[in-house]
Amino acid sequence: MIEYIFFEAILRDKFVAHAEQRGVPCTVSDDPMGMVVAIPEDLPEELADEIEDFYESLEQEQEGMSLAEGDLHRLAGFGFKLPDGQARLLPLDTDMANRLMANFTLAEIQELLNAVARYALEPPNDHLCKILAEQIAQEKT
Repeated sequence: MIEYIFFEAILRDKFVAHAEQRGVPCTVSDDPMGMVVAIPEDLPEELADEIEDFYESLEQEQEGMSLAEGDLHRLAGFGFKLPDGQARLLPLDTDMANRLMANFTLAEIQELLNAVARYALEPPNDHLCKILAEQIAQEKT
C-alpha cells in the first residue's frame, strides 16, 4: 500500500473522493502523525502519477491554509518500519532533513531508522564489543 498523510480532514476527504472517482480503493486510518489514506501499489503508472500530482496539489493547499492561519511550520518526514511491520513517519525540521539527504540516500536513512526502532524495541542482550566481534567474524568467512 502507498500511504498519504493529511493534517486536515477536508483535504483528506478531497483526496479520497478524487481517488474513488478514478476507481482507486482507499483505506482511511488515524495515525499519531495525522490522518492516513492508503491506496494499492499496483496501479497503472499513469493513474499513480495522476494521484501523486493531485496529492501534491493538496499539499500546496495545506501550506496555503497554514499560511492563512499564521502557523506554517516546515517539516519533512522519513518513513520507517517497526519490528512488527507497522509503518511510522518521523517528522524532522527541513534543515535537518536536507542535511541528512545531502549525505545519505533515502534507503540509507530508512535503514538507519529501522535499525533504531528495532534496537529500541528489541534491544540485544549483548555488549557492543561482542556484536562488533561477531560482525568481524562473519565478514572474514
